[in-house]
Amino acid sequence: MKKTISGIRGIFGEDLNLPDVIEFCNNFSTLIKSQKCVIGKDTRPSGSMIKNTATAALMQNGVDIFNLETAPTPVIFREARNYGAGLIISSSHNPIEWNGMKFIIEGRGINESELPQIIEHQETLKSKSGIEHDVSSSYIDDAEKIIGTVQNKPKVVVDIGGGAAKGFASDLLKRIGCNVVVINEELEESSRGPDPTADNLSDLILASDKKDIGFAFDLDGDRLVVVRNGKKQIPDVTLGLGVAKSLELGYKNFVLSIDTSISIEKFIKEKGGSVQRSKVGEANVIDLMLKTNAQAGGEGSSGGFILPEFNYCREGILTSGLIASMLGDSKFNEVLNYMESYHQIREKTKVDSEYHDRVIQEASTQFSNDFSETNNLDGIKGTIDEDSWVLIRKSNTEDIIRVSAESNDEEKCKKIVRDTLNLVKNCYDKVR
Repeated sequence: MKKTISGIRGIFGEDLNLPDVIEFCNNFSTLIKSQKCVIGKDTRPSGSMIKNTATAALMQNGVDIFNLETAPTPVIFREARNYGAGLIISSSHNPIEWNGMKFIIEGRGINESELPQIIEHQETLKSKSGIEHDVSSSYIDDAEKIIGTVQNKPKVVVDIGGGAAKGFASDLLKRIGCNVVVINEELEESSRGPDPTADNLSDLILASDKKDIGFAFDLDGDRLVVVRNGKKQIPDVTLGLGVAKSLELGYKNFVLSIDTSISIEKFIKEKGGSVQRSKVGEANVIDLMLKTNAQAGGEGSSGGFILPEFNYCREGILTSGLIASMLGDSKFNEVLNYMESYHQIREKTKVDSEYHDRVIQEASTQFSNDFSETNNLDGIKGTIDEDSWVLIRKSNTEDIIRVSAESNDEEKCKKIVRDTLNLVKNCYDKVR
């Protein structure tokens, strides 16, 4: 079972069971000051069982439940602003046999100080039982106000992946003026897995031939992958296009995770904006946004564009509309070509967790010798030149160390990754 600020995740029936759900929800109830919580799930087979159990546990602790049934993560985050708290039954892009819970307080995901209150036993004060209400969401209306009307009726293919974006993503795109074709609506009939960043999206590539664009969502609708001209784009391109549209809308102050493409930072600065860098992870990006009153930003590795004015989470559905509104404009190709001129590679290598810190410390010494600029905000990052960098980070949930690199020269990027993976292995051998 994984227990992080991104939520609780596990294989249902093995390391995540209904007594766990009850315990975590009992603990979560102590954080809900409003005594109101909106709840929803993605389309996993175990979702209804977990949602019903979570609902009962929260109601037993005096929390009123506002039930959205099946809804994407961004929709539940949006509605949580109205109720004070939210609970999402999902494990995002993990395999179907997994499930979990994401916890929302005051419109944002929980932070590091709140996590222990959920995963460690708390004494709950029983009060009168809460009441359950079925509710709907104004999400599509609210998103339409941000995006506006799209010109030229672009032809769009939406790959739902059998997830919770059904009935939201396509409806929003139709509302703003797109001609929409939908594939993989039902989970049982979907030709791909829950994670569009990992899948080759061959059906979407085929279906979007002679169309303007294709969009693929993960199971809970917060991740978005773009297909354009028969090519699946890397996640950084999704974020870069969202950033470009937000610049067009007048937003200037951005937060990007430390592993996000340098092309996006350069683009922002060329347009008169400013950039601050956070640790990797959606919650870390949002935490720095809140501290600095940033207007937009996100995480390149997950393609997660975040617009705090609208939602404190990765916004796959809103972003699809923002990107669609740029189609037919010469600026769209300008942005896409700019982003595609840089090459990112993200790899990982097995290292036992007990050695993570020592391996990174060893690598830091080498980085200090090799690079004129290093950054230890999250692992160790070395700046090679103005267009190239490399980052070594430990995983908080697996026995691996991650290596990310970027350059405007693809072969150079490959060499940087090879050399850095060898460095990590040598450091591992040294400290064991």
